[in-house]
Amino acid sequence: MSKFVRASKYRHAYGSNTKKDQCYDSLKISRNAWDTNLVKANPLFISVNLEAGGGGAFAVIPHATVGKLDNIPVFNGHSAAVLDTDFNPFNDHIIASAAEDCKVMVWKIPEGGLTENVSTPLITFGQHGRKVGHVLFHPTADNVLASASADFTIKLWDISKGAEKIELTGHGEIIQSITWNYDGSLLATACKDKKIRVYDVRTNKVVQETNGHQGVKGSRVVWMGNSGKLTSTGFSRSSDRQVFVWDTANLAEPIKQENIDTASGMLMPYFDGDTNILFLAGKGDGNIRYYEWADDEKGLYYLSEYKSADPQRGLGFLPKRALNVAECEVARAYKVHTTMVEPIPFKVPRKSDQFQADLFPETPGAEPSLTADEFFAGKTAPPKLISLEHGFQPIAIKEFVTSAPAPAPEQGIRTPQNEREYHEAYNHLRRENEELKNSLASKEARIRQLEAQLSGLKV
Repeated sequence: MSKFVRASKYRHAYGSNTKKDQCYDSLKISRNAWDTNLVKANPLFISVNLEAGGGGAFAVIPHATVGKLDNIPVFNGHSAAVLDTDFNPFNDHIIASAAEDCKVMVWKIPEGGLTENVSTPLITFGQHGRKVGHVLFHPTADNVLASASADFTIKLWDISKGAEKIELTGHGEIIQSITWNYDGSLLATACKDKKIRVYDVRTNKVVQETNGHQGVKGSRVVWMGNSGKLTSTGFSRSSDRQVFVWDTANLAEPIKQENIDTASGMLMPYFDGDTNILFLAGKGDGNIRYYEWADDEKGLYYLSEYKSADPQRGLGFLPKRALNVAECEVARAYKVHTTMVEPIPFKVPRKSDQFQADLFPETPGAEPSLTADEFFAGKTAPPKLISLEHGFQPIAIKEFVTSAPAPAPEQGIRTPQNEREYHEAYNHLRRENEELKNSLASKEARIRQLEAQLSGLKV
């Protein structure tokens, strides 16, 4: 990747550490091995996947609630580890979660944040057959949510109706990453079968497919704003960390292909479509590299690198509309440590205290361009853009209305409290598993018997 530095207004952008008392400390962050960022952010809150005995939990923390956070209230409705969360971009008090219990849940965040544990979601989707690793809201249509599961499918939900609308098929292995394009008409995926696919989601057609990174480790993909290009990160056959840039008009070969280094951690990419800056943060590294994309022969230009001795387990970015433009903050990352989440602001040094219009072009706002019904009917629209000249403007709290039936609270489920109870629960589940296997074998034998009878009738 080119280290030649051309003239750029982001040439001197720098990231800075945050003092520990201004971080979110003393968190029991999830130790699950699933490849996820562990943290997401919206203009009011951050969400963090937590370690929870006997179930799954995640915390939603207001930005101002910093310092040591012992025994904070959590969302704990999942019965297995939470793997991913995502905030609704058009309602700052709605969040979706995905977990190993094969369920997707949608939650309402009280004004000001949680004051007590919440175990009953607004909506539960349980149609996936295996654990759900990713959830991602649509960038322009209201109340449209995508979820990717280890059953090799992606489902699109209308959360306002509590209904599954579309199922995307065609993957032969675990889906490792999903990303919407600028207007949400296409969805790109990176898969364990080493292929990158681009779906027309409303027709369930793979419009482009190509061989991606050929290493045995994981891969990720992100859409590069409104450019019609994709960035993917992964590993070569010799375990070099790679970055590819693809033109979605033709995915036969990447238009840019670079080896970064030989470290072992997955590269987590984030592309800022407003500034054309690509951030690359390696899991287990302390560094965050960032590059500027230009549509020329060189493509990616190295800008700088944020360096830290503390390795990162995950990384999330704040939406552009919530940045501190008065201090020329062009990005803000949330870095996951072992027990802490640290905000890292990236700023461009400017002497003037006037609004720097060249640093902050219009950016997607908090108003959807489409309703869910319009999107699923085939309509497409770009995001509605807003100016950041007057700084962050919090949106009014929106009442979320859904016609989905309220989930019934689960009865008779109690987390074991000691070794004897865990032993009893294990034996109970083992017996239940054996009974289910016997029942399944009996039903399969009956099905074969009926198929034989049906074949005889046809003859």
